[in-house]
Amino acid sequence: MTTSALHAQLTQTLGRVHLPSLGEHYQGKVRDTYRQGDRLVLVTSDRLSAFDHVLTTIPFKGEVLNRLAHFWFERTRHIVPNHVLDMPDPNVIVARACQPFAVEVVVRGYLTGSLWRDLQKGTHTAYGVAFPEGMRKDEAFPEPIFTPSTKAQYGQHDEPISEKEILARGLVSARDWARITEAARGLFLEGQKWARTRGLILVDTKYEFGKVGDDLYVIDEMHTPDSSRYWVADEYEARLAKGEAQRMLDKENIRQWLIRERGFQGHGTPPAIPDDVRVSLAEKYLAAYAQLTGTPLALEPGDVHARIEKNLQARGYLK
Repeated sequence: MTTSALHAQLTQTLGRVHLPSLGEHYQGKVRDTYRQGDRLVLVTSDRLSAFDHVLTTIPFKGEVLNRLAHFWFERTRHIVPNHVLDMPDPNVIVARACQPFAVEVVVRGYLTGSLWRDLQKGTHTAYGVAFPEGMRKDEAFPEPIFTPSTKAQYGQHDEPISEKEILARGLVSARDWARITEAARGLFLEGQKWARTRGLILVDTKYEFGKVGDDLYVIDEMHTPDSSRYWVADEYEARLAKGEAQRMLDKENIRQWLIRERGFQGHGTPPAIPDDVRVSLAEKYLAAYAQLTGTPLALEPGDVHARIEKNLQARGYLK
């Protein structure tokens, strides 16, 4: 049923969001944000981005991301407040408008993915972080490390940046950076702890933060397969010992497919993504959702945009 539902949804994915009466509009790679005063309406689309390109859409991806982000926001309120006010639709969060920091906070527990590629190219020094000598691919760091990046506008590239440069450029004050890194570390350790109870490893993740007055909030998304890397825990040691790739339930699957099958790492025109690859990635996102929450997502193929409009009208967000 799942595979047939995914194939049925391929032609009805949410690629474009058009809700102008919600307010001032900003389109990101995945989310469309509408602002009215101190309130944001964030619509999570089914768009898939990798290497700073929007490639295609993935069935039910927006719903998985939005529901899972909400799940994590609820689980971590005791660590740091978040921006969520309401979830009127599976693809929509209504949020408190915060002043965002122009930095993405990336926390990594393992040497893998883009950081491993950076190490091979010798560009890992951009973060100003010392690595232990002789680390292998997919090996755990003694303690989680921070590898921040600038927060680029849609169509531009995020750039690696060190803590020293963040402070020197005044992107974040020293006081706020201390608060942000403390909050990010707490969120990451909580995420790792829960993931382990669910048979997964939270490998690394990205956080975004903002402020209202002097109050700090975590914003955007949290611990989703788009912003985070998840490995299957009980296969980790054996695969590491053999030098095999880890079993992944996240977006790294499409990055590896692009590198392996199309030789694409962000330069030039992105290749077309076949339907079977789109469905396969959707299945991995759904598996991550079910394992983390303990409840499989009930798939209901249909017009996502029409459902969003109906639900926003019913809750008084759309007139």
